[in-house]
Amino acid sequence: MNIYDLVNEAEQRIRPYIYETPLEHSPYLSQVIDGEVHLKLESQQRSGSFKYRGITNKLLSLDETVLEKGVITASTGNHAGAFSMILSQLKRKGIIFLPENVSKAKVESLQHFDVELKFYGKDPIETELEAMRFAKENDLVYISPYNDPYILAGQGTVGVELGRQLEEINTVIIPIGGGGLISGIAGYFQGFNPKTEIAGCQPINSPVMYESIRAGKIIEMESLDTLSDGTAGGIEPGSITFDVCQDLVKDYILVSEEEIKQALKLIIEKHQMIVEGAACLSIASLLKEKHKFQGKRVVLIICGRKISLEKLQSVICN
Repeated sequence: MNIYDLVNEAEQRIRPYIYETPLEHSPYLSQVIDGEVHLKLESQQRSGSFKYRGITNKLLSLDETVLEKGVITASTGNHAGAFSMILSQLKRKGIIFLPENVSKAKVESLQHFDVELKFYGKDPIETELEAMRFAKENDLVYISPYNDPYILAGQGTVGVELGRQLEEINTVIIPIGGGGLISGIAGYFQGFNPKTEIAGCQPINSPVMYESIRAGKIIEMESLDTLSDGTAGGIEPGSITFDVCQDLVKDYILVSEEEIKQALKLIIEKHQMIVEGAACLSIASLLKEKHKFQGKRVVLIICGRKISLEKLQSVICN
């Protein structure tokens, strides 16, 4: 699989549908590492996260007869929001499987679209497996939030924009859930500028990709509650993202819930932005391992903005 070529094809396919998101310099974080830190604001992408890129690429690649029949996906929220928005643009319908504990804010955002919502399981991997079973039983196409070359390639278009926006990036720090975003960006930079290092970050409460890499295979493990709900949960068996992460991601950083909370407070105070917990993983990782990034030019991927008022209040008021 040549990810670099797939990403460039995706860039041509989806460019009319997506925003080129801003790259914002952070004077505060730059001072922290005595280097240069920029925030890639995928929180300002259509639908509120990078997920819009991948699902747009996938849906535009499907035959019209498939779209007319209807498609199915599973999501913790952001992929579902992107799926709903692009389906609405294409005037097609779909079904979304969600975990029973998905955030209220993400569910409410989906209710504005003509999609059917089904709730199953507590861990996202349970939800994904049930969605796949349902799709097979009803002869419909299931679209994975990450285990799909078209999804991966769409997310990788973030890398194309970074290549246009900033020269000679030393490190890109990227949140990891199922691994679609980091796989796409890492695969693109492998062809564009292999000197750029790719670092992945996960919450200590749900480090499934990290532990799978350590084990040399995709493992099942319990995920605890985390502010980074967008990256929480298991990985689909046989996911293509595992091999990419194993080959191209050389550094993994795990952060605590307190470190995520402090990162969220920081971005509100220093950048006047409200983002979701998963978007704070890259900031928390930079602060935790700041000695690694001294004097470097670093990009932090701010992956999404959807956070409930209740969750935001719990962070700010504690």
